[in-house]
Amino acid sequence: MKTNSLDFDAQALREKILDLAMRGKLVKQDPNGEPASVLLEKIKSEKAELVKEGKIKKSKALPEITDDEKPFDIPDSWEWVRLGDVTNIVMGQAPKGTTVNEVGEGTEFHQGKTEFTDKIIGRSVKYTTSDNKIIDDEYILMAVRAPVGDVNLLNRKISIGRGLAGIRPYVSNKEYIFYYLDSIKDYYEANSTGSTFKAINGNTIKNTPLPLPPLEEQSRIAVKIAQLFALLRKVESSTQQYAKLQTLLKSKVLDLAMRGKLVKQDPNDEPASVLLEKIKAEKEQLIKEKKIKKSKPLPPIKDDEKPFDIPDSWEWVRLGDVGLIATGNTPTKNNSDFYGGTTPFIKPADIQNLIINYDTKDFLSEKGEQKGRLAYKNDILVTCIGNLGRNNIINRKVAYNQQINGISPLIVSSSLLHYFMLSSFFISSMYNYASATTLPILNKTKLSNLIIPLPPLAEQSRIVDKIEMIFCLFCKDKSSTQQYENL
Repeated sequence: MKTNSLDFDAQALREKILDLAMRGKLVKQDPNGEPASVLLEKIKSEKAELVKEGKIKKSKALPEITDDEKPFDIPDSWEWVRLGDVTNIVMGQAPKGTTVNEVGEGTEFHQGKTEFTDKIIGRSVKYTTSDNKIIDDEYILMAVRAPVGDVNLLNRKISIGRGLAGIRPYVSNKEYIFYYLDSIKDYYEANSTGSTFKAINGNTIKNTPLPLPPLEEQSRIAVKIAQLFALLRKVESSTQQYAKLQTLLKSKVLDLAMRGKLVKQDPNDEPASVLLEKIKAEKEQLIKEKKIKKSKPLPPIKDDEKPFDIPDSWEWVRLGDVGLIATGNTPTKNNSDFYGGTTPFIKPADIQNLIINYDTKDFLSEKGEQKGRLAYKNDILVTCIGNLGRNNIINRKVAYNQQINGISPLIVSSSLLHYFMLSSFFISSMYNYASATTLPILNKTKLSNLIIPLPPLAEQSRIVDKIEMIFCLFCKDKSSTQQYENL
């Protein structure tokens, strides 16, 4: 997932860095270094000593790694091993409920990955007086219950429950093992069991193939990864700040546009008052042709409703004065004749980042169209429940549900209304007039009564051209004004 509006995918770069590191391509190999085969002998000796001291139990030898299990080639000085050959693995266990408390008695307790961070696990509010399954900062933590495979490091002693496992490397570099495990979460997902609740067991962890470099190279790899990740964080922070600046600049552009300060007024333009008379005449003609019903006139706009000054050639209008507004409808799902056609049925989730998704889950048939609400090319769809104000101009015939209002502009530029309705002024107005519930709802009547400034028709085109020219400066694809994000 991209983390910002620039052509910069931090997560993809992290994954690429880890991939290069685990193939031996991130740092140079030292021909004079001690090979991993010697390291394996040292690990074998350490394990034998720990068994002798009674600190760990002797375990069965794990099977040899087959060629099919090796996902990629590694340098000659490296070895493919199983994780259980080079680490001690402790599976978590839930302590008795009577030992768990939130008053700080005993050892900090973690049941799963709730407190996981990018690297070092955060604090838990739970503690246990049980001394079972306690691990320390020599271990790597792994989530073994949905989601599986996530890893974190420790900087203290904790107790772990059934959702976690502790992995302590023998001799090897803990950070290197951590980064490797962080790079193979897909492996654990693929080898997990359970349909609704994924889990992995100790055998799956033990049998994990691991590319093992020489010890000194492990350290160099871990240091290089940490350096590159730190650099990525700096770049990511900068691009996120840039994205915020973009949002502020776009908002300012719309603010200037609505105040008549983005382009110069032309004294030869036909004023908006004349445009309003033309709109009134068009409405009367549509009523005469019985294409729309006659509606009650909207109340005149009082001076105290006008939030800022506009040019003399402009007019303050209510949205319902310059557009026909209708609320969507959902044909019953019980009638299959209404669905399976070719007309996209738009829901609020399909209006994302100012782009409408026409490849929807549902499509209406001709019968469904008769029961639904249709909008046509150049109409505007706007979300009016929950996340208010997402809107865009449609480029084809669609149907839409009751959480959306459709606006058919009368003579007025659809693009101008679209941009003005994205302004902070208009979005704020929507929320201010929405029903006072936990889920904001703005019905058709309230939407119709919201006010906007109306420029002369010729100036509308100049404003739209200027907005799109400026917004294109922020677009990845400068041939499209639909790429801009989050105003």
